[in-house]
Amino acid sequence: MNLLNFIWMITIPLIASPVVYLSGRLGTHEVVLQRRSYLVRGLALLAILLAWVPFVFSVRTFLTGGLLEFNIESIWLRVDGISLLVAAMVLVLGTMVILFSGPYMAGEVGEEKYYAMLLAMIGLMIGLACADDLFNLWVWFEGMAVSSYLLVAFYREQPASLEAGMKYLVQSAVGSVLVLLGVALVLANAGTLDMSGIHEAISRSEVNRWALLGAGALFVIGFGVKVAIVPLHTWLPDAHSQAPSGISAMLSGVVIEAGLIAMLRALSVLPGFSISWGILFMSFGALNILYGNLLALRQTMVKRLLAYSSLSHIGYILLGLGVAFYSGAELGAQGAFFHLFTHMLMKGLAFLAVGALIYGMFLQNDSHASLKVTDLAGAAQKYPLVALAFSIAVLALGGLPPLAGFMSKWQIFVAGFQVQNNWVTALMIFMALNSVLSLAYYAPLVNLMYRKSPSEQVLAGKPLPMAITLPLLLMMLAVIVLGFVPQLMNWVTAPAAQTFIAMFGR
Repeated sequence: MNLLNFIWMITIPLIASPVVYLSGRLGTHEVVLQRRSYLVRGLALLAILLAWVPFVFSVRTFLTGGLLEFNIESIWLRVDGISLLVAAMVLVLGTMVILFSGPYMAGEVGEEKYYAMLLAMIGLMIGLACADDLFNLWVWFEGMAVSSYLLVAFYREQPASLEAGMKYLVQSAVGSVLVLLGVALVLANAGTLDMSGIHEAISRSEVNRWALLGAGALFVIGFGVKVAIVPLHTWLPDAHSQAPSGISAMLSGVVIEAGLIAMLRALSVLPGFSISWGILFMSFGALNILYGNLLALRQTMVKRLLAYSSLSHIGYILLGLGVAFYSGAELGAQGAFFHLFTHMLMKGLAFLAVGALIYGMFLQNDSHASLKVTDLAGAAQKYPLVALAFSIAVLALGGLPPLAGFMSKWQIFVAGFQVQNNWVTALMIFMALNSVLSLAYYAPLVNLMYRKSPSEQVLAGKPLPMAITLPLLLMMLAVIVLGFVPQLMNWVTAPAAQTFIAMFGR
């Protein structure tokens, strides 16, 4: 693989970030302020579109040449199926969010900071997915945490936003410290932080297995904060509900998934614990599914409802990975990675649709109020495309066939039954029942939009520009198409599953 192709996929967003910020600081008078708003939007969109070019070349080379590793000074990078899956997710959702954010963020104080931090977060997440040594994995992870914190607390003049940002910052910082302690334990026992080197060092010498198990526990807890594993999830509902809608989509669609990938990379250096991780992942998966569903049922704010539903979907992914850990079933890992991708599409679409309604009903009326469930009443009469997109998103999240969410859950379900273990089979039945339970809070949202008289907010709402509705249309079509033709994602989910199995020696 041409190294430059791969490196540019990471560096283009990172280099563009300060350029966008500085461009947005030019001039002060009103005419220049309006023009620079278009400038920062255009530069951000150009940067993300340019990042697609090295991604396409990287995919083409990977599919013909397989896994490759690179060393740049002390930075180790790995190009494998998992790296490319995460890069695809980040670029897809990042492109849609930048396009959506044009009118949504227009005129906001600090608009240039928004796009600069968004681009930085995109580059850092791709770098995180490609890290092949533990210390740089932590550095990428910490960079992602800092950039996402600044975006969560973007509306700094609002007390609720500052509270959400502070909660997110403190919990992320604690998680990062625990991860760093785990890295130190591994270094003390293996003498190296290169992931392949750690395997060799541990296999050649007697090591303290309890120390390695302790490092694994620190990785699970530290990264688990970002992944929103129950009970480490308490930052998530506030952060999702108070951040700009585009950032809510990024947090739910890719940030927590990037944290999960970081956890898997870190755990892969600790051999001999695969079955233990499998049991742990399946246990946490079941807890996340049930807890997320029960809390979502009682929510009156739409974004908080969607945030809690993310807990349950992380649970489905953990179950699939747990099955793969426990039995070595590649189908379980492939189903988990497929659901990783479909969740990005479905939850990203849901949050952007909510953002479109907030823009039409509140922002254009100079209000930053939160969207309540009751505000959705009759929304389909004034915003038919947005209502359809939101309906498709939540019904797919609920696992309604033949949408994408059903197909990815089905793969996990089938993989679990193939293990032929009574406990695993019981967990799969539990997962299926909870998927049906989730319709108890998704279906009423659809009913409100189509069968109720318009709310006051809908009646006062204003039209939406094309830049808001185009991302919704594209993502809605993707959710429908992947439901009918799920094999379209095999080119990346199958290599990601093979990489997972190889990482843990199953």
